Amino acid sequence: MTTTPLPLTVRDPDCGPRIESHAIGADIATVVAAALKALAEPLRLRMLSFIATAPAGEACVCDLAALTDVSQPTVSHHLKVLRDVGVLASERRGTWVWYRITPGYKAAVTTLLDSFAPAALEASVTQEVLRGLEDVDPALDHLATELATTFPGVRFDVVQRVVRESYTDLARSAKVSAHLVTLTERFARQRLADITREPTGQPQVLFVCVANAGRSQLAAALVRHYAGDRVTVRSAGSTPAAEIHAGVRAALDDLGSAHDAFPKPLTDDAVRAADVVITMGCGDVCPVLPGKRYEDWLVGDPALASPTGVAAIRDELDTRVRALLTDLLPDLTLPA
Repeated sequence: MTTTPLPLTVRDPDCGPRIESHAIGADIATVVAAALKALAEPLRLRMLSFIATAPAGEACVCDLAALTDVSQPTVSHHLKVLRDVGVLASERRGTWVWYRITPGYKAAVTTLLDSFAPAALEASVTQEVLRGLEDVDPALDHLATELATTFPGVRFDVVQRVVRESYTDLARSAKVSAHLVTLTERFARQRLADITREPTGQPQVLFVCVANAGRSQLAAALVRHYAGDRVTVRSAGSTPAAEIHAGVRAALDDLGSAHDAFPKPLTDDAVRAADVVITMGCGDVCPVLPGKRYEDWLVGDPALASPTGVAAIRDELDTRVRALLTDLLPDLTLPA
């Protein structure tokens, strides 16, 4: 008996493969892979992060050599690899060479360091997921009723909308859903306070970073530590993380803010209520409103730093916060 082998692929004239419509082109993939290969080395990533957060946006080869114990020729080799693929540009001044990120790669490097790197780090840790309420609607309705009594000047339907939006926004990134209603109450209360804020002369400061899990939380905690109730302080993230970075919690605990810190999304209400908006690596996602004071603090990401690095970032934020408070509250006495 003879058998006829079946074709490996069934050809349907009405259903042809559309591989090229979904995959990037082969030539483009080759170029992108070469750039990714150049980045796929720990020391090069550290050098790149150093340059990206340097105050002037550039770094001398002598500073980059201090990141490691390898020889100067090895450092120069790694920098040449990044320069050859177009990530870095170099300029000789006297006896030293200075490096900066090329304009075409600035946005990509920001995404790599502020979004991709923390996500890769987070994915490497297995988290236990705690389940919350099966039916959250009654709890949210009860919460809206409670907050409506606290903010009688806000229509109940607005309070209800803020509560449900707050829950939805937090649920998008939450890993531990067992505490979502509690966090929703705190977030919704903050948003309603921003909506109903009246001019009182007390300054309000908003810190914004990408994940709201490190830099912005530390900066807000330092303001509370030094100014107490004399400054209303908020923090938010353009793409909030699921939880505070582990390396930052100890620093927040020292400042007495670890117990109530949690990542929150950026809202227009928070920007409208703020007198000063300070961004840290979140790009141009923060809306620009007239009458606001905007600053951009170029500070390293503690999520990717060693314990020593986290301490250095905290010290840098401390210096910047002191200068800010000296300007906002000239009569405030700051400890040495």
